[in-house]
Amino acid sequence: MLAKKYYFMAGLPRSGSTLLSALLGQNPEIYAGPSSPVYSTMYLLENHFRVDPFFTGFPKIPQGNSIIANIINQYYSDVDKPVVIDKNRAWTSNIRFIEGYIKQEAKIICPVRDVDEILASFIAMIHRNPYREGNERLNIIDEQLVRNGIALNDNNRCDYIAGPQGILGQSMQAIQDGMDQGFADRMLFVEYKRLVASPDKVMREIYEFLSMSSFSHNFIDIENKERENDIATYGMSDMHEVRKQISQANTNPQTVLSKYVLDRCGKLDFWRL
Repeated sequence: MLAKKYYFMAGLPRSGSTLLSALLGQNPEIYAGPSSPVYSTMYLLENHFRVDPFFTGFPKIPQGNSIIANIINQYYSDVDKPVVIDKNRAWTSNIRFIEGYIKQEAKIICPVRDVDEILASFIAMIHRNPYREGNERLNIIDEQLVRNGIALNDNNRCDYIAGPQGILGQSMQAIQDGMDQGFADRMLFVEYKRLVASPDKVMREIYEFLSMSSFSHNFIDIENKERENDIATYGMSDMHEVRKQISQANTNPQTVLSKYVLDRCGKLDFWRL
């Protein structure tokens, strides 16, 4: 099996991670796909070994650790590129899985963006994908609100998205956890606005962070070749849509979000402090 170098991507949703993956995937040396189950599988298997009586009764610690460590190799066994960037927003709070099991220095690309812009992007996307009879499912946000008996309105949607159980709230907490554990030096924060305004400069910074040679990227004909089944998985058909050319998303938070939500978004950009 080809020995691979693993890097990672985490960060905040709606902040350019799919765009970055599509760009990095242009490099013939790099595989950068959609979010993967590598971390969650490692986590579940580690917990299983802790409670399985057949393991605790006769523990084979080195063998168990080896099984967990090789999950990432098995998952990417079909990839013939020397560098793989595995995406999961939980990596920043679980760096011990990278450095303890995979035995590689953690280098995590973290796309970030103004919180009000992230919420506006989610709300605009939900409005573009209304539930209609015959759809496979509600979008993942409304699905949770309905399940918990919460009225479907944009304020409640934003509260859930940015709350402790929501995709944005959990992603922010994962970054905060990594910083609190002293691992900020393992993260490269990539601001969405900088990526859109100066993509060539930002990509060079990423390669420098990864200790890789720069690559000349095509910023006017971008393709997401590793497309997820968004409608079946998330209930929104354009969750991971990538424009062919880099351009600033035109969703203005002031026209999408209420004053209640906008007021609560202030000073949430702790990674910039």
